[in-house]
Amino acid sequence: MLWNAVNQTVELGWDFYLPVIMFVALIAMAVPVWAAIGASAITMLVMSGDLPLSLVGESLFAGIDAFALTAVPLFILTGDVLVRTGLSRKFLDVAEALTCFTKGGFGSATVLVCGMFAAISGSDAAGAAAVGRMTIDRLVESGYPRPYACALVAAGACTGILIPPSIAYIIIGLVLGISASTLFLAALIPGLAILVSILVTNLIVNRIYDYEGGGMMTFGEWAANLGRALKSGWYAFIVPGIIFYGIFSGRLTPTEAGATAVVVTIIMGFIMRTLSLADFPAMLVSSAKVNGVILPIIAFSAPLAEALAIMGVPQGFVTSVTGLTDEPWILILLMIGILIAAGCVMETTPNIVILAPILKPLADNIGMNEIQFCIMMITALGVGFITPPLGLNLFVVSGITGESILKIAWRAIPFVLCMFIVVLFIAYVPAISTSLLPEIYQ
Repeated sequence: MLWNAVNQTVELGWDFYLPVIMFVALIAMAVPVWAAIGASAITMLVMSGDLPLSLVGESLFAGIDAFALTAVPLFILTGDVLVRTGLSRKFLDVAEALTCFTKGGFGSATVLVCGMFAAISGSDAAGAAAVGRMTIDRLVESGYPRPYACALVAAGACTGILIPPSIAYIIIGLVLGISASTLFLAALIPGLAILVSILVTNLIVNRIYDYEGGGMMTFGEWAANLGRALKSGWYAFIVPGIIFYGIFSGRLTPTEAGATAVVVTIIMGFIMRTLSLADFPAMLVSSAKVNGVILPIIAFSAPLAEALAIMGVPQGFVTSVTGLTDEPWILILLMIGILIAAGCVMETTPNIVILAPILKPLADNIGMNEIQFCIMMITALGVGFITPPLGLNLFVVSGITGESILKIAWRAIPFVLCMFIVVLFIAYVPAISTSLLPEIYQ
């Protein structure tokens, strides 16, 4: 019914439907996403004739010719250096010292260290891999079933794209023409809300099934334990401190903050003697591989977005959807449903570059703040990281533990539900996303 309405509005033909079918088929055959997007975009342009193919090359490079995108490889590299220098273990020590007085303390520490890692790397998959290697075996030793331990790490690592600085917010800011620094500030409360919801959910589950003991500690013992952990690893917090202070004070752009964080982390690695020049080739190659997945998707999405805009698909989508209902709360639910479903089958970057230009006009039509829309979109997509069939974080933790993805996904259901509740609050309560912003954005 929906696509019939779109077809009547903008008169879509096979020049639209065939590339869409091709894209779905290529993804189903495990063709790289960037290649599927590129093939579909070029096919759409050839069949429609809306944009001369001679301009495709220019469009590709224009899509990635942005200073803000330089921050992406810098934050990825910072996260890699953080793991190689052993600074990530200092985060775990402090997180464990903070939560050791509660029942389920190490589970809570695992979620906290995921948030700490997210505040530096901006990548959920990197956080899932790094934290998973440090904590899953210890979680099992503490009494957690291995599938649940994997689900806990996968859920906690979702904060990688939700807590600033986040690569996802850099990309959506580039696509929609919004300052990444503004989005980082707006995402602070929602990101922490997701983190707290995962913490609370784990504590409730732990109470029900009695996975982990603990909590028998006086305040003096807890304070002494925390003091020792901070004394041993306080310097690890210099890196996130630089990033947060630099960006939120306005003294550094996200790119400059990323570059500063890389340099400081490397210097600390040399001082600690946990990093050497011999480590650099492996670090650079590892970070380049991750960056090499993201940039081609952004590049090939540019001509696709132009073709869709020329064909009037975003405007047609708004007209057709608002023709079905004019209730804003129903339209918001529809957008959330689309985003979560898309997050289940495709990675965040292609979802952002394809769906953001289509859904943004609908959000504008119902009067949703553009900052609130961006936060809602990224948070809803984040739910997909622990939801089959794609569930990127599920695959990451399954790969490092050998545990069945379906078993992990089943144990992740409570975390999916708690994250969904936070998404609803973000969607219907604008102040959660805009309360920290200057009045002009509210």
